[in-house]
Amino acid sequence: MRLEDARYLLSVHDPRRLPPAGAPEIAFIGRSNAGKSSALNTLAGRRRLAFVSKTPGRTQLINFFAVGEQALLVDLPGYGYAGVPLDVRQHWDTLVGEYVFHRNPLAGVVVVMDSRHPLMPPDRRLLAWLQPAGRRVHVLLSKSDKLSAQAAQRTLAQVRRDLAAIYPGATAQLFSSLKRTGTAEAKAVIEEWAGGGQQKAPAKGD
Repeated sequence: MRLEDARYLLSVHDPRRLPPAGAPEIAFIGRSNAGKSSALNTLAGRRRLAFVSKTPGRTQLINFFAVGEQALLVDLPGYGYAGVPLDVRQHWDTLVGEYVFHRNPLAGVVVVMDSRHPLMPPDRRLLAWLQPAGRRVHVLLSKSDKLSAQAAQRTLAQVRRDLAAIYPGATAQLFSSLKRTGTAEAKAVIEEWAGGGQQKAPAKGD
């Protein structure tokens, strides 16, 4: 599977208009301005596959990108932004909730967090919100080039320890869109998920 073959398929504002279930789907989600769109663009080797916005909360659509006939990359709206009207937040809950909890082809969720500020309260709320769905989770600690090598490794170790307690089975890695650090590791996770189809994370205590 070549992520470089990804192409825009469609955008959805209404969960009732999701495309027919088919190839495995790998969803990307992240706090606003955590680097989610940049990560998608880097993994696909494209400049503007996903739109990079400097305005938090701008994207309120689910965007689908087809990788040949083998998989779909799914760009979910950002979360945790301030100053957004209640109706927009409610729409996010409905749109993303319907997708994450009920979408059969969803093989896993890549959660993008700024490595300088990982597992902030909105991130922890997202993970708690995701847990009942039982989805596999892989955390990209983005913008790792902003940290020294030692600080990056300390952050990664701490995040992995925290994830073991709050979302058992979740994995994490360092990632930098600027330096392309962690690209091969992230691609390997995506390819594994795409090859295995829909899977759920082990429940707590399993």
